[in-house]
Amino acid sequence: MRVVSLVPSLTEAVAVSAPGTLVGVTDWCTHPADLGGAVRIGGTKNPDTAAVAALRPDLVIANEEENRAPDLDALRAAGLDVLVTEIRGLDQAFAELERVLDACGVRGAPRWLDEARAAWAEVGAGAWDPPRTAVVPVWRRPWMVLGRDTFAGDLLGRLGVRNLYAEHSERYPRVALDELTGASPELVVLPDEPYRFTRDDGPEAFPGVAAALVDGRHLTWYGPSLAEAPRSLARDLRAALR
Repeated sequence: MRVVSLVPSLTEAVAVSAPGTLVGVTDWCTHPADLGGAVRIGGTKNPDTAAVAALRPDLVIANEEENRAPDLDALRAAGLDVLVTEIRGLDQAFAELERVLDACGVRGAPRWLDEARAAWAEVGAGAWDPPRTAVVPVWRRPWMVLGRDTFAGDLLGRLGVRNLYAEHSERYPRVALDELTGASPELVVLPDEPYRFTRDDGPEAFPGVAAALVDGRHLTWYGPSLAEAPRSLARDLRAALR
């Protein structure tokens, strides 16, 4: 198999489960550190479709949220087989990961996938009850937050964090800062990607509100990091509310 991945988290899943399969990856594909001779073909939003086609892949892996429809259409027009995933929650992530790995020739669930299922199955007893209310920014200038129907929102919900914008009509709405603070959250959750929030860039905008700085890979990636995610996220969330 020759596979091009346009999704960083799926790149990691394929790389550790079917070594040597990937011939092309995006500039944002950072895990694992060693991707062999895979060619960098641009960003998730602006891949060099001609370069992808030149690699003669048997399969291109994409995601309906991370990749643009015109780019995927161009790849199909070049005669390439494009597998497009849709992931809005943890259960869907597990199902789509199995579909991707099967398409890449992986037979049977790899150990990391079994470990991830087991790790999340244990979460219920440790989740906050009642849930803690939170806003979850993913960008600044302008402020954008998690809205409805998101993978990250589902993970937080399983850990006992209720996203105050989970019922918003948009999935990633732009919300003015005064509205965010006016919603009176108990917690603001600040991941380090896609916007790199830090102790000096983010918490100061929410005076008097506990701020949890979390690993963006554990919050937004669907792949091997899911096995570590519940422990990592729970630790950082609880530390913020001590």
